[in-house]
Amino acid sequence: MTTEQMTGAQALVRALENVGVDTVFGIPGGAILPAYDPLFDSAKLRHILVRHEQGAGHAAQGYAMVTGKVGVCMATSGPGATNLVTAISDAYMDSVPIVAITGQVASSLIGTDGFQEADIAGITMPITKHNFLVTKAGDIARTIAEAFHIAGTGRPGPVLVDIAKDALQATVNFEWPVTLQLPGYRPVTRPHSKQVREAARLIVQAQRPVLYVGGGVLKAGASAELKVLAELTGAPVVTTLMAKGALPDSHPLHMGMPGMHGGVGAVGALQRSDLLVALGARFDDRVTGKLDGFAPGAKIVHADIDPAEISKNRHADVPIVGDAREVIADLIVAVQNEHEAGRKGDYGDWWRQLEAWRATYPLGYDTPDDGSLSPQYVIERIGRIAGPDAYYVAGVGQHQMWAAQFIKYERPGAFLNSGGAGTMGYAVPAAMGAKVGSPDSTVWAIDGDGCFQMTNQELATCAIEGVPVKIAVINNGNLGMVRQWQTLFYDGRYSNTTLQSESGLAAKRIPDFVKLAEAYGCVGLRCEKAEDVDEVIAKAMEINDAPVVIDFVVHKDAMVWPMVAAGTTNDDIKIARDMAPEWENGD
Repeated sequence: MTTEQMTGAQALVRALENVGVDTVFGIPGGAILPAYDPLFDSAKLRHILVRHEQGAGHAAQGYAMVTGKVGVCMATSGPGATNLVTAISDAYMDSVPIVAITGQVASSLIGTDGFQEADIAGITMPITKHNFLVTKAGDIARTIAEAFHIAGTGRPGPVLVDIAKDALQATVNFEWPVTLQLPGYRPVTRPHSKQVREAARLIVQAQRPVLYVGGGVLKAGASAELKVLAELTGAPVVTTLMAKGALPDSHPLHMGMPGMHGGVGAVGALQRSDLLVALGARFDDRVTGKLDGFAPGAKIVHADIDPAEISKNRHADVPIVGDAREVIADLIVAVQNEHEAGRKGDYGDWWRQLEAWRATYPLGYDTPDDGSLSPQYVIERIGRIAGPDAYYVAGVGQHQMWAAQFIKYERPGAFLNSGGAGTMGYAVPAAMGAKVGSPDSTVWAIDGDGCFQMTNQELATCAIEGVPVKIAVINNGNLGMVRQWQTLFYDGRYSNTTLQSESGLAAKRIPDFVKLAEAYGCVGLRCEKAEDVDEVIAKAMEINDAPVVIDFVVHKDAMVWPMVAAGTTNDDIKIARDMAPEWENGD
């Protein structure tokens, strides 16, 4: 054990170095300023100065998702800390491991409504896995070690460490390594063997099983095991929005993405199944639709590392608590034992039905009659040209769903998006963090013009810090997903969803994204015709020394199909407006 006298701020920086941090995204301010002085001298920590604290949080998420490490963001007290709240909530909903470090007013001022004081620990209590308020310099190093342990183990998630300014300024004897003091925190990773055997028994007895795969499989690094289990059982696999790439899209057992904008085959597989094996999934409302009409004839095997998720939304006939990788590995052995005993499922009829749905209702889109650019075509071509080794980071809305539908994901972790929180403004800073975490990879942000205008100030960060992301702005001049709902459910009354002026000013393009990109030190391009799409994408791919922004001006009334309207069951899926698939005899 090493012991050394230093300030609390120096202890913070040293602890970050010792837990393996190499990158911090943040903005300094009064309460956190003592930490920025030793940070200036650190040879191990790269600090990236963002332009808004929300950008720091999303960048930490993107970094965490591509590296598998805990992402780190830093902000000052009061508004600096509260500006992190959206990103912290986003990380909480999508189980992304980040540690947010905030400065707090001096301990003598806490509770007095001091300048730039906010009870950020109280504010974030519902949206963090855990949080700490540190008022003693001697607690800083241990708290940092505990925060990283909590964030990165069990079900990953965000942890907040709020440190009073006087604790950062005080002198302390720094000791490392530290002893963690986390009584009661014992994440269960090993599943119960009896439950696993029961799950295997149900799989071989079922006639219409489905492996319902959620983001927990990616978090656990269990894609290889999933492939083995799928091929061993021969059961169809559906991967949620947060699990894209867990099984390659091209794999014959993969039925696609289920849910509100999932494929007919994937939705039908869940609805008509007699057994759902849910692996790292949480029966989210975007997947289930109206819950009491979801997969009505199915027994449920539910495996998750978080016991709070099991039977939260749908009762589990076989609950399994454990890490997805270990659960699937044990399930493989249990199914093999069933096969060796002569018990093997026969899913021939099931697959004939699934293949019929897959052939009859493939994903597709219509080309606009007026010759304008199809957004689906743009996104599809980006995926084809950039290829499966690139990372794709989507904002939220129509472009997010099209990126999930029309880019083929052949490897785990290639698709980053805001799933649970649905945060507009996620894509640009998250793409920045992803590129920092994997600098040799191509990173594309697929963003909407609405989302892009919420966090595009981080283009300055990308340009100055040398982070050459590529950003496709799918510019339909509207808040597209909201406009789609207004078209379908509000009689076309487009209340406050048009982002461009209705007058002659519209021709001026407010803002002009090409000029905006250039003002931020990026390369700006524009594309308005289908015949130019490949050339523009190729040009962007050739530029690797600066961020690139492409303004794709697309048709304003393109819609995302299929669609299950909110409040309806998955049986009510529409493949186009007023068009539903013909479920054969209820099968």
